[in-house]
Amino acid sequence: MKRFESAHTSFTSLTTLASLAPLAPLGRLASSRRMRGALAGAAAALAIGFAATPAQAAAPLAIGYSDWPGFVAFQIAIDKGWFKEAGVDVNFQWFDYSASLDAFSAGKLDAVGATNGDALVTGASGAKNVMILLTDYSSGNDMIVAKPPVRTVEGLKGKKVGVEVGLVDHLLLDTALAKHALKESDLTLVNAKTNELPQVLASSNDVAAVGAWQPNAGEALKRVPGSRPIFTSADAPGLIYDAITVNPVTLQSRKADWAKVIKVWYRCVAYINDPKTQPDAVKIMSARVGLTPAQYLPLLKGTHLLDASAAKKAFTKGDGLDSVYGSSVNADNFNVRNAVYKQSQNVSAYIDSTLANAQ
Repeated sequence: MKRFESAHTSFTSLTTLASLAPLAPLGRLASSRRMRGALAGAAAALAIGFAATPAQAAAPLAIGYSDWPGFVAFQIAIDKGWFKEAGVDVNFQWFDYSASLDAFSAGKLDAVGATNGDALVTGASGAKNVMILLTDYSSGNDMIVAKPPVRTVEGLKGKKVGVEVGLVDHLLLDTALAKHALKESDLTLVNAKTNELPQVLASSNDVAAVGAWQPNAGEALKRVPGSRPIFTSADAPGLIYDAITVNPVTLQSRKADWAKVIKVWYRCVAYINDPKTQPDAVKIMSARVGLTPAQYLPLLKGTHLLDASAAKKAFTKGDGLDSVYGSSVNADNFNVRNAVYKQSQNVSAYIDSTLANAQ
């Protein structure tokens, strides 16, 4: 409908030419064969106007983003008008993370910021998507946070652990357990939304630990005196990649625009990494999530942002976690093993490095 909005505005200025009560949507009027003479004349005049003016601009790319630092970094470009400078119209929409995936699945977004594993979950549920930009990999910001007396992963045996089942920090928890000769059956999972987990850890006497990403992990540490991370994504670099994943139809029809989005992303990375501009970058990012710059700066250290060169390496096919392919196969195995979905996914169909490699 967005393509018709300006036309609809012009059309209403012609209502004095005919009795239009109520005014129907333009698309419906244009296809009607039962228009009165005056209305037909108005439509004809409008058609002439269309022929004499340029085609209507495409609707803004609707992109869902959330509080993960690798997605919050886009706020720099939003605030500074870099997308407009690049000649691409975007509409970034702010969500809680899981809600952003729901919005994408419902067809309300052209793209969404998601982990590579969650991109597979979204696609397996019917919302096909293709990862075209790798923003980062988690290098410490995803954490298993335990409160006293638990001090090790082994100490979780027989305990309750809060996690958003099926999402990325469930994968982190399973990885931690496997590295310490434990199984998920050795403990009890408590399912909760990630943004609720700090409160779960603080208020529940029998929940020993939670799995969460920043800034939720930091909030859990703040709320529970003596709590500490006992396993983080820094212990498994490449386990969790973050990406902008796109509806395949939108990708095919708007490739030039998506290439501009990717170019702007690398401008954001350069701005964050430059010591001269990093303070301003952190100020912008921290304001978006309601933290002070001093509180937010440590979060960047746990997020390994990918510039163009690093992204090309991560996009190279390989079996290890240093490749998004190997990492995604690992996530796919986790998803099937935990009945997140039944059928293993064709990982390669979810990854398109063409635009990123062209930068």
